[in-house]
Amino acid sequence: MVRLFIFSAAVAVVLLTLALIACLSAERVRAMPRLLWVLVVVLVPLAGPIAYFVWGRPVSPAARRAPARPSAPDDDPDFLRSMDTEQSRRDRELLAQWERELHQDDES
Repeated sequence: MVRLFIFSAAVAVVLLTLALIACLSAERVRAMPRLLWVLVVVLVPLAGPIAYFVWGRPVSPAARRAPARPSAPDDDPDFLRSMDTEQSRRDRELLAQWERELHQDDES
């Protein structure tokens, strides 16, 4: 029972610390003024920091809007079209030739 109490107290202290740092360092907070969030985080154990992370923490601009460009090159259709060059065509033909030769050797 004592271990559970120590563990829950440690979790509460960590959440309190993280919420205070996030609240005080954020450019803007949501739903309430910053001072009120600090009071809620400090005075309401465990529920205050959780409430701040759920309702008070600002949403990043990247999370609010969809990305304008794909995040990886292979997700970008323009990039994939640009990869279809003469060299890639020769590479595909060479690979097909090697596969044919491999199958012919297997049949022999």
